Amino acid sequence: MATTTHPFRFDDGLSQRISETLQLLAATLAPQRRVVHAGETIYQAGEKFSHLYILNSGICKLLSQSADGREQVVGLKFRGDWLGFAAISQGHYVCDAVAMDTGEVWAMRYDSVMKACAAHPALMAVIHEAMSGEIMRDRDSMMSVCTLPADARVADFLRYWADSLAERGLRTDQITLRMTRAEIGNYLGITLETVSRALSKLERAALIHFTEKGRRDIAIPDVGGLEDFIQRCLGAPVSV
Repeated sequence: MATTTHPFRFDDGLSQRISETLQLLAATLAPQRRVVHAGETIYQAGEKFSHLYILNSGICKLLSQSADGREQVVGLKFRGDWLGFAAISQGHYVCDAVAMDTGEVWAMRYDSVMKACAAHPALMAVIHEAMSGEIMRDRDSMMSVCTLPADARVADFLRYWADSLAERGLRTDQITLRMTRAEIGNYLGITLETVSRALSKLERAALIHFTEKGRRDIAIPDVGGLEDFIQRCLGAPVSV
């Protein structure tokens, strides 16, 4: 994959589609809007399913309980991402959705969404695309955990975070991670110590550096460089 030296990787297409989706939802469903802050719960596992949600701004994480009772990070959601699809078949929410920073979430009753889809085929297409996108992201996340060595997983995580921001028109040359090292390790299936070593290795390679604001603020001079690092970890040729 070819690298890029541009610090901003703005995907105007996806950003525009997100804006159009939010406009469509506002026009057809009049969703309930709620401002959330870091640590606030949007819904909890076990609650009866009634609403679908979409993020208008902010980032949230999905948390599940493992068989031994430990909390597991199972997903990340950015602006334009939907929450609650997994609850449709279960009749209840299967994980906790927790805000990671200040943002706004829109809530829509599921029965109202279905009625609106019958009247507005464009809305049904939006729902199908969102469901398909979620399936693809889950597949990619599983492939990363199953096939990438630890250092590459961390690099891939940073690349994914930066690309998710870029797709929404936000800067990617400097990002603020809203997760602790322990949470990142939990999400990637590696230990906190392994995450710290991988970040130090990426810093020594000048692929990232930590700003003076704190260890969660990471500057990424070239997001494409992270992709090249991942390919080198896999022993694949790197494009120039």
